[in-house]
Amino acid sequence: MITAYSDLYIDDATRILGDAFDWACNTLEMNIDEFADRFTISYISKQFAIGNPTYVAGMTGCELVLKILDLETVDKELVMYLDKSPEYWVGYISAYYQWYSNESFSTIYDAIPASSILDMYKLYHEMDITQSFNVFTQEIRNKNTATRLSMYRHLMGLSQSELSRESGVPLRQIQLFEQRQRDINNAKLSTVYMLSKALNCSVEQLFEKTGPGSS
Repeated sequence: MITAYSDLYIDDATRILGDAFDWACNTLEMNIDEFADRFTISYISKQFAIGNPTYVAGMTGCELVLKILDLETVDKELVMYLDKSPEYWVGYISAYYQWYSNESFSTIYDAIPASSILDMYKLYHEMDITQSFNVFTQEIRNKNTATRLSMYRHLMGLSQSELSRESGVPLRQIQLFEQRQRDINNAKLSTVYMLSKALNCSVEQLFEKTGPGSS
């Protein structure tokens, strides 16, 4: 099995990302999807995904959060607790699946947002870990049929955050379009126009085909 990095680091990596989600959500009171978004668009997620020891073994979860948020310090204790929260499980299972599958964190959270993973906690956290992995893998397969927005974004070589900056459309809205959680066909024409202008295509080219003969 080819994993993202050496299994020597996986125990530390799962603990650190678990602690990071726990501390960000329960101590800093961040929305879990907001924190996941900040993580995935940061360079740190890419370093974490390749097993850079600085990030997967060389710091605490609290320190990782500060790096992700680009903060020197906050008016909160940099302390983790022994009790493991559902938010901890989200970070833990995300890190483990990323290591196991070698998918990017962006791919994982595009397919199954952190809040949806949190919803899985009650049913899956005591099950064999392969049960969670099966859900993740199926959701990623379901998302493999790219939206037109995603295809044109990739053709232009833009990340979601770069497209957001170029177009003025909020990052979360772009993510929801690409995750098919929001129908771009029903979006405001002005929104689609801003995206099309940034992607050098027509508004019509970003609309999803529906009905017989769709592709």
